[in-house]
Amino acid sequence: MIIKYPDGSQKEYEKGVKVSQITGDISEGLLRQSLGAVVNGEILGLDDKVYEDADFKVVKFEDKEGKQIFWHTASHIMAYAIQELYPDTKFAIGPSTETGFYYDLDLEHRFVEEDFKAIEDKMKEIAKKDLPVERIEISREEALKYFKEKGQDYKVELINDLPADEKITMYKIGDFLDLCKGPHLLSTKKIKAIKLLSIAGAYWRGDSNNKMLQRLYGIAFEKQSQLEEYITRREEAEKRDHRKLGKELDLFSMHEEGPGFPFFHPNGMILRNNLLNWWRGVLEENGYGEILTPIILNEALWHRSGHWDHYKDNMYFTKIDDGDYAVKPMNCPGSILVYNSNNHSYRDLPIRLAEYGIVHRHELSGALHGLFRVRTFTQDDAHVYCLFSQVKDEVFKMIDLADYLYSTFGFKYSIELSTRPDDYMGELDAWNLAEKSLEEALEEKNLPYTINEGDGAFYGPKIDFHLEDAIGRTWQCGTIQLDFQLPENFDLTYVDENGERKRPVMLHRALLGSVERFMGILIEHFAGKFPLWLSPVQVEVIPVSDKFKDFAESIADKLHAAGLRVHLDGRAEKVGYKIREAQVKKINYMLVIGEKEETSGKLSVRKRNGEEVQDVDVDEFIASLKEEIKNKTITD
Repeated sequence: MIIKYPDGSQKEYEKGVKVSQITGDISEGLLRQSLGAVVNGEILGLDDKVYEDADFKVVKFEDKEGKQIFWHTASHIMAYAIQELYPDTKFAIGPSTETGFYYDLDLEHRFVEEDFKAIEDKMKEIAKKDLPVERIEISREEALKYFKEKGQDYKVELINDLPADEKITMYKIGDFLDLCKGPHLLSTKKIKAIKLLSIAGAYWRGDSNNKMLQRLYGIAFEKQSQLEEYITRREEAEKRDHRKLGKELDLFSMHEEGPGFPFFHPNGMILRNNLLNWWRGVLEENGYGEILTPIILNEALWHRSGHWDHYKDNMYFTKIDDGDYAVKPMNCPGSILVYNSNNHSYRDLPIRLAEYGIVHRHELSGALHGLFRVRTFTQDDAHVYCLFSQVKDEVFKMIDLADYLYSTFGFKYSIELSTRPDDYMGELDAWNLAEKSLEEALEEKNLPYTINEGDGAFYGPKIDFHLEDAIGRTWQCGTIQLDFQLPENFDLTYVDENGERKRPVMLHRALLGSVERFMGILIEHFAGKFPLWLSPVQVEVIPVSDKFKDFAESIADKLHAAGLRVHLDGRAEKVGYKIREAQVKKINYMLVIGEKEETSGKLSVRKRNGEEVQDVDVDEFIASLKEEIKNKTITD
């Protein structure tokens, strides 16, 4: 029996070996400090035995997997507490998430925030008892009998929908028994700090035809200090909420006439256009040609591409001249038609086609969230058609582009390699080759990465970039995908050096990803305090009184002529009020114009962070701003 360790090493053991023996040099003390030993995805105790080949590791709360195990257990503790306080509750599902946990609940009582303390206190009471979390394997018949007797209709439905050969497991904490795959902590004692966060409505199974349940969100930690740090970060995140700042800075709005469809205002378009025009220039310098393809294409195309079989539930449809058409959810088939409109030689490859393509995808109304989750968005898509021998070099270039993009905004990032999903299209050999090619590219680039099993696109594996923002949150953003399937489906060819027709390889690449989502991330990352080159208004000119308005206008005109975005606040308001308002609008520089400035011809410059500089020459001020714009300098 082979046991594999996270570092890639492996060791042979007899079947039935105890976990304590597998740990090898890992001390029992270290195991006690950790959340537990995970064997093939299950947390096992030191005295548990292993009877088959297994992947083995010790996880801590700092690990991604550790947090999921910790928070999943906390969701069960919350459900137990609610069972104690509200015995008639029917329980639906209670998973961990990337940021905590929730449970979907069906009960007559309508939760309000005033209920949170009683639930939190009960959870702490349960956790403090150091109750074991017991895993129980059970037959389908026994599980159905148990939950029917308890009146837990949602659990009965879940069991009935499981495959006939599915192993059914339950987890027991005290008097609470729940249907669950796990894994969970060995006991409740490690959960020391708990906070409930919010309540939301959620349709059972995400279907608006089903009953609306109450979704209760929470968070838990090993230490109170971790919870306090989390609360501080959360408060900072609320200040940075792009929906709030979007309104304050007059960037965009959302309207019930078009739910999930953002409306961009002039300030938002300045931000958007500066971002895209810069990126357009970067791509041109890197050998990309820009295309634009239609938003609506006929249904037959989407059958051929595979989107009909794998993505139709997320698509919108219409009829034209009695024909069936679909609004595009992705840009790749349009790019393929552009490639296929000409014959190509191997000498032409690679061909790099970029597109800022507007796509539409159906999202449930409950999932919509500002610019982060919308029903229409623009992707900075690119599709590269190349020889297989060129794949690695093209992936290298895409990774370098990603690094240049993200570092321009001060983002750190991590990389995941997402592999074949369950509903993949094409042949297994092609998938294995594609995954190996991307893996080798990352290895040769000497880039650290993690494997995200089963999260690839249906047509190919992908490299995903996860950005870390100014307050430590991570965002899945860019992606590089390797595709052997669509070239096959659309019979893409080029003529090789022997005059024979061969199949090119297709690389999909989006680094901003959704332009709307990237803008939302930027708004929160900078807390609305954009670098000068992106700011809708770069300089606010503030005359002290009408007496100095003409001189203020002459300064504003000179800045405008130099290509700067300037606003003159000529209102009959107090100077302090105007300055505070400019600060609220996050304007980079304020010029206060009074008698001293008019007499000397020099400027009093007030920076956004409150710093003031006196007697600044106008031409020198303009030159310094141009340099700041050119260098994409990030200030406060």
